[in-house]
Amino acid sequence: MKSVRIISIAIVLLMLVGLLAACISGEEKWIGVCMPKKDVERWRLDGSNIKMQLEAKGYKVMMEFADDDPEKQIEQINKMIDKKCKAIIIAAVDCFNLNSTLEKASAAGIKIVAYDRLIMDTQYVDYYCTFDNFEIGEEQGGYIINALDLDNRTEPVTMEIFSGAADDSTSIENYNGQMHALKPYIDSGKIVIPSSQIDPITTAIENWAMENAKARMDELLAAYYSDGTRLDVVLSTNDSMALGIIAALKNAGYGSSDKPLPVLTGMDCDIDNVIAIKNGEQSMSMFIDTRALATWAVSLVDDVLNGKTPKNLNTDRYDNNVIIVSTSICRAIYVDKDNYLDVLTKDGYYKPEDFE
Repeated sequence: MKSVRIISIAIVLLMLVGLLAACISGEEKWIGVCMPKKDVERWRLDGSNIKMQLEAKGYKVMMEFADDDPEKQIEQINKMIDKKCKAIIIAAVDCFNLNSTLEKASAAGIKIVAYDRLIMDTQYVDYYCTFDNFEIGEEQGGYIINALDLDNRTEPVTMEIFSGAADDSTSIENYNGQMHALKPYIDSGKIVIPSSQIDPITTAIENWAMENAKARMDELLAAYYSDGTRLDVVLSTNDSMALGIIAALKNAGYGSSDKPLPVLTGMDCDIDNVIAIKNGEQSMSMFIDTRALATWAVSLVDDVLNGKTPKNLNTDRYDNNVIIVSTSICRAIYVDKDNYLDVLTKDGYYKPEDFE
């Protein structure tokens, strides 16, 4: 009887240990974080900032990078659903084909936060965190207007447009902002586009990739500028594309005193691009402080999972073709050779020596 009693006590103890482990496991709140790719500096920073801030609040983080592969990202989201994540923060590779996957997440009670790219054509997205991409486009266009003094200039300038990826919902916002600033000058003939490639699909660069931008710039230079026509400005929506454009321009002989590089825009303020701005190869970039965007996303998740109502949300602007998505909006700042050190180093985002 004594041995039976010992076995019974042991079984009870094991059950208690199991129950305790289950309770502890149940207290763990997993958050999924889906970033599009790891080989671009800004997405690495976004991912690390979100992870760090979530972990500081006591959450467990399942971080994935999709290598710009939409199917791989869907697999990663499904793993997060199986992991019973409480929320998933998604910077989508393909913004237009996540409905069925997110429906599964919604059925499991998982909150979805679209990050920097609005997830389209679905009701199963709860919140959106973004920079004001229309305003970013306006700032890029405004920089070109001022840099070339288009209001007072008498002779036309030549320009080519490099838009963001066609499957990224932010691209059209950037483009609309750019055209809001620049289309009056295009319509009046002050800006001439020799290729006649203007719309956001024809000018889109797949995956925003440097090599794809270089290839298109090579083609444009060979087709429309080999007769000596000068290129005055390249409207590049982001920094990865700008690096590819610079490489193509240099290969074509731009960068000398008799053939100067054109005005060139960008966005992200990646280190290599800031160095290019410092060296006069790129004119400007829009600084998007990923720490701030990460803070907004983490605060949203934390508020929602703790039963709080998120504050300062826009509720009438961001239509994903099915619903208006409640949105946290961050501001971007333009950076050029005159202010890059002050803007980018004063709060510790970069160090001055990063640009040496």
